[in-house]
Amino acid sequence: MLNQLFANPIHLRLAQAFVAILLTLLVAYSARRWAIRLERETIIALARGIIQIVSVGFVLTFVITLQGWGQWLLSLLILVAMMIAASMIAARRTQHIPGIWQVALAAIVCGPGLMIALLAVIGVIDTDAATLIPVGSIVIANAMNTMSLALERFAAEVESHAGQIEAGLALGAAPNVVLAPYVQTTIQAALIPSVNNLRSLGIVWIPGVMAGMILAGSNPLEAALYQFVIIAMLFATAGITALSCTLLARAHFFSAAEQLRVPSKAS
Repeated sequence: MLNQLFANPIHLRLAQAFVAILLTLLVAYSARRWAIRLERETIIALARGIIQIVSVGFVLTFVITLQGWGQWLLSLLILVAMMIAASMIAARRTQHIPGIWQVALAAIVCGPGLMIALLAVIGVIDTDAATLIPVGSIVIANAMNTMSLALERFAAEVESHAGQIEAGLALGAAPNVVLAPYVQTTIQAALIPSVNNLRSLGIVWIPGVMAGMILAGSNPLEAALYQFVIIAMLFATAGITALSCTLLARAHFFSAAEQLRVPSKAS
């Protein structure tokens, strides 16, 4: 229907974006029936999302036109900025925990930061900006989502089991030993989306990289193998990130005297 109403490609995309925004807002408004307040957060996310993706499109176009070291350095700066932003977004829901932003940043560096650098040096992913930035952004975004799940789940586990944890500490158990079951539960829960993505690859969903390569004329086997590399890389990065942020966050739930402290979200 929209194809018939709008001949100009830009006008067509704007109309499609408008319809998508309306549907998203409708879902957020409908959630009010169950006392779920999503309107403000949804509006902010939609506004930020469309502004950011359009801006990045122009920036990426500019970066691709550069040559040599200029392109590589600007690509590196963009990825670093993405990692900083990802750590801030991931830590937002658990910002009541002192030092959680530093934990999130360290986990992002240990996860996608090291993974992207390692695979670029080995040659698994191309260092050309047209490949490095999009693939790097996928890895960082996936790690951000995994870390958000891990931090929020770990905080909830500690808060809901505060009595058991304090009992274990009173009996002389070390903090790391007492928290071990909750660390395991947290990491397993945070990795569910990544495990599902790997299991459903090619059956439930066909990722965009593979589809784009095939439509561009690449060999289907080459496209499939490259897509598998990316999904496997996402899983490995998610595992490192979930483990890093959970282990680093443990210390922030204890005082110097190894007493449990559970910061309140209201504080």
